[in-house]
Amino acid sequence: MMLTLAIDLLYWRDIKQTGIVFGSFLLLLFSLTQFSVVSVVAYLALAALSATISFRIYKSVLQAVQKTDEGHPFKAYLELEITLSQEQIQKYTDCLQFYVNSTLKELRRLFLVQDLVDSLKFAVLMWLLTYVGALFNGLTLLLMAVVSMFTLPVVYVKHQAQIDQYLGLVRTHINAVVAKIQAKIPGAKRHAE
Repeated sequence: MMLTLAIDLLYWRDIKQTGIVFGSFLLLLFSLTQFSVVSVVAYLALAALSATISFRIYKSVLQAVQKTDEGHPFKAYLELEITLSQEQIQKYTDCLQFYVNSTLKELRRLFLVQDLVDSLKFAVLMWLLTYVGALFNGLTLLLMAVVSMFTLPVVYVKHQAQIDQYLGLVRTHINAVVAKIQAKIPGAKRHAE
């Protein structure tokens, strides 16, 4: 259910809904570039409270003028059950535990050089990330990731043949370079693809 909703959003299947979500993400991230997280959260809470209080007062005045007794305008939402069951909490914590443990094992393997080639690949990646970090801060990277999430899937669907062709060429070139490097490192033959 959640996965299909996310895929529908990223592929712009419902343009209005995707536009609202994408615009909200961009507004939030651009706000965070100008204001602190505390200020943004406080302003969002104030905006939501202003809207709900205004609506509640409007409905109360409307009920008084029309002499009706419709009750609280948010009654249906107030009666919704929003607690998480013990099973749901257990499911999510088990999932989180699995990912944390897997990540820790992989990091231990990389940092303690269980496999020289993998540790060297990781070192190159970290070295490249130092340049990325020097060019962009985390918020800019997050902003670029959100924009990419909402644009790249659509671009890929529209130009899939050309993109696959060029990715195949890049993959072939990378495999050739990796093979040359592995040929020079003893004991690294098992990683060749």
